[in-house]
Amino acid sequence: MNWFIWALLSALFAALTAILAKLGVAHINSNLATAIRTTVILVFTWGIALATGGAPQLAVISGRTWLLLAASGIATGLSWLCYFRALQLGEVAKVAPVDKLSVAIAILLAVVFLGEKLQVQEAIGAGLVVIGVVVMVARF
Repeated sequence: MNWFIWALLSALFAALTAILAKLGVAHINSNLATAIRTTVILVFTWGIALATGGAPQLAVISGRTWLLLAASGIATGLSWLCYFRALQLGEVAKVAPVDKLSVAIAILLAVVFLGEKLQVQEAIGAGLVVIGVVVMVARF
């Protein structure tokens, strides 16, 4: 499968995450809900990584790679904690679009920190994402 199919599957599962998480945090602390979800993800992803031959690579991962992946994990954890709390307090129809501002922010950060070149259509798309979020959550 190419990247686009994987990205569509990611979007589908992210959408399911929002619905299932909203139902799941209804009667418990949002941080506890995130911890439960993360534990499931931990077991699930280690199982997949080991089943697909990832174990031998563990010995050759550089310190820099460990550091970057750990920092990414911390950012993911913080994102999930904030997302679950937002879902507990707000409507999915408002929380999910604001969460997707990450698209425009990621593009901006990729330009600034990774030196990626921004194409006109990407800039327009990011702008439309921002406008779409404003339209979906603003009270006019």
